[in-house]
Formats: sequence, structure tokens, C-alpha cells
Amino acid sequence: MWSSGFLHVDYSHLALNLFTLYVFSDVVLGTVGSLYFVIIYFSSLYFGNYFALKFHKNEPYYSAVGASGAVTGIVYSSILLYPQMKLALIFFPIPLPAYIFGIGYLLYSIYGMQKSLGNIGHTAHFGGAIAGLLITLVINPSILINDTWIVVLLISPIVIFISSKKNLF
Repeated sequence: MWSSGFLHVDYSHLALNLFTLYVFSDVVLGTVGSLYFVIIYFSSLYFGNYFALKFHKNEPYYSAVGASGAVTGIVYSSILLYPQMKLALIFFPIPLPAYIFGIGYLLYSIYGMQKSLGNIGHTAHFGGAIAGLLITLVINPSILINDTWIVVLLISPIVIFISSKKNLF
């Protein structure tokens, strides 16, 4: 559950995780502090891997490496902390509010999990996002009051997907 977070397929995989962590870490560090940042990071790593393990439990040849679940947890923590910040992809350079980007990425992850798209750990991303969102809400519960509708929008794809998978856990 832990060691895969310190292994990567290649340097580009490592570089993408490090770049994403670099972009989003200041938002989380500056808001919740270093102790909570570490808690979010390692909890997202663990839960992302746990979710992947449970999702792929009947696939004996499934394997995964990388810290993507942990990094995704930090991304979703920052989205929850600053939902109006603008995010864009390099190949889709139209800035969107972070919460719209977050919902879209969750939907893409669900699609990727169901279709086994590419050699990407969609389940670890999804599990890491869940952990990042939940832990951030525990750390900063005022988000539930101040941005209730954004929280509802962000967790809706998660609730719908998990409720459709009755034998997941």
C-alpha cells in the first residue's frame, strides 16, 4: 500500500507527478499547514492504493506503481480549498473553475476505470481524490457551510459510482 508510491514506471511518470505536486502543493500548504499536508498526502496514497486493490481484487495480474493517488488527493484538496481558481490542460487550454475541472476529471476517471483505458491508475486517482476531499473537509469543516453546493457537486460522481458498485468493499 505504501511502497508503490515511491516507484514509478519511468522518468516522465515521475516528472508528471512531481510537476503536479509542485503546482498544487503551495495552495494546500499555505492553507492547512505542513502537518495536515503530510496527512492528506499519505492518506491519499494509502486510500488510492486500497481503492485500486479492492476494485481490481479479481484481476491477479493487475499491478500499479506511482504516487498518483497521493498527488490527486493534494489536487482535490486544493480544489476544495479554492474552488474558483482557474485550471486548464495543455491540450485543452481553456481555463475552467477548479470545481468544474475536478468534476470532469472524476467523470473521466470513472470512465477510465470502467473501460480500462490505457496504462493509467484511474482507480488510484479516484481513491486519492476521495481521500483528499474527505480529509480536507475534516480539517476545514467550514467549507461545508461556505461552499455547500460545490461540495455536493464534487462528491456527486463519487457517491453515484460507489453506490452502483455494491460489491466493491
